[in-house]
Amino acid sequence: MQSLSAPRVAAVIGAGALVAFSLPPWGFWPLAVIGIALFAALTRRLSPRAQAAAAWCFTLAWFAPGMGWMWHLTAPGYLVAVPLFASLHALAALVAARAAYLVVAAPLAHALAEALRFSTPFGGVPLATLAITHADSPVAAVTRVGGPILLSYVVLQVGFLIPYLWTRRSWRAGSALIATVGAVVVIAWSAPSGVDVGEQITIAAVQGGGPQGTLAINTRARDVVERHLAATQTIPDETALDMVVWPENVIDVDSFYDSVEREEIAAEAARLGVPFAVGITEDVDATYFTNAQVVVNTDGTLGDRYDKVKRVPFGEFIPLRGLLEALGAPVDRIPRDALPGDGVANLRIADTVVGVAISWEVFFSGRANEGIENGGSLLLNPTNGSSYTGTILQSQQIASSRLRAIETGRWVVQVSPTGFSAFVSPTGEVFDRTGVSEQRVIIREVPLRIGRTLYSRIGDQTVLILFVAALLTLLAQRRSLFRRLTTRQAAITDR
Repeated sequence: MQSLSAPRVAAVIGAGALVAFSLPPWGFWPLAVIGIALFAALTRRLSPRAQAAAAWCFTLAWFAPGMGWMWHLTAPGYLVAVPLFASLHALAALVAARAAYLVVAAPLAHALAEALRFSTPFGGVPLATLAITHADSPVAAVTRVGGPILLSYVVLQVGFLIPYLWTRRSWRAGSALIATVGAVVVIAWSAPSGVDVGEQITIAAVQGGGPQGTLAINTRARDVVERHLAATQTIPDETALDMVVWPENVIDVDSFYDSVEREEIAAEAARLGVPFAVGITEDVDATYFTNAQVVVNTDGTLGDRYDKVKRVPFGEFIPLRGLLEALGAPVDRIPRDALPGDGVANLRIADTVVGVAISWEVFFSGRANEGIENGGSLLLNPTNGSSYTGTILQSQQIASSRLRAIETGRWVVQVSPTGFSAFVSPTGEVFDRTGVSEQRVIIREVPLRIGRTLYSRIGDQTVLILFVAALLTLLAQRRSLFRRLTTRQAAITDR
């Protein structure tokens, strides 16, 4: 077994940086495969503990830039999250090192580590993921079969396979792995992806514009509303539309029903003759607020409402608030917590049922899929990236919308107050993407679709069960092999 020398650590960190810079907004997807292949080549002969330490350094270099958006939101949260998530991959490396066939066990273990951080801690932070790096790659269609977990595994498996074939020249085993990965990709391209129902609706997505890097506590709420009203008023009266969508929480009021903002939106809905879906936040009490998307009909009445279920940790709620306050940590930037909803992720807008994933929820494939499971013929992603400096989060969100479109077989309409807003086709193609801080209305005819992808039906659970079972089998094989070798050595010694 080789040691983890300083030059090797530096090389491992460089490999992790390649993965980081394959993420939006910087790089392109081949860098992720190259980085993983380099990591696999550098660590394959290390001891289990050294492999774990190397994996920690590798993923730290991957997550530190890739999750840089979090620093501007919560520096303490960033300093905790990055090394914590790197530790999950260190644990994965430690487990894989004790299994048979490292070239297969390591991708399985690291894919499961990715799946774990999709859900924990504090509800998960599924950003800077391997799936996001491949949103525009030829293998992105894999998500149609097994979602982001299967796509992560495919990327990892290809990366680990490269040095294995290069050094061992074991073409029989390598060919089997190549055939398996290739079969997954072929199945993905030919798998069901939904079908058009033959009906199109015309949607206007309104981006009001304004500065980036602002917080609600430092912003005059009325300014945001006025920007979106001004943008909406540029739509001519005679424009043929079926719905207008405003971004997440552009309206911040005590009670939306009793507000002047509802009356103003109702007037625009009457002028254009179409319902609006608008993002609102309402006060509950001194401790909580709600974050919802609400339909305003042409007569001013309120239609369906969906309250956001998945909240941003340290952005919409402070985990362990009492403990952090006792320790003197700054939590005043988020003075109140969002109250999570519990409804189904759907809205009926006129005669159309749509799935809804509000902002952060689009990073969670299960949240987006819930709206499709319940009859959504397209997916809305009203969001608000104005709190974040730079475009790391916003670019990764576009990539996530592309993956959700492929996974569900639906068009996705992403709309943000300061960018990015866009339409995304069921094949992941992006249309009409806006610029940051631009005031703009994007309008497109979107086909309504029915039918379910394989992933939409099976979800993550089936993939997780298969991966865990495969990894446990490899661990058992390693123990069995070790016992046989020990028995053989003992027999030779007795002679």
